Amino acid sequence: MPHLSLSIRKLIGTLFLLTFLFFYSMLIMTIAVSGHVPENGVVQFFFYLIAGTIWALPFRWVFIWMLRPDPE
Repeated sequence: MPHLSLSIRKLIGTLFLLTFLFFYSMLIMTIAVSGHVPENGVVQFFFYLIAGTIWALPFRWVFIWMLRPDPE
């Protein structure tokens, strides 16, 4: 399998990230307005705090893949 250059990996990773974040944000907004999150301000705060940061955990590996140096 041919190696992808750094610029191609960045392009693929960026497109994947933007696509994923669009659908992830739609899912989170749907959950929030559908009545599954109580009207309590503290609960809403923690829901948005967790939902706003949890997407970054699996993307750690995408960022590592995107930014690794090109082989010589």
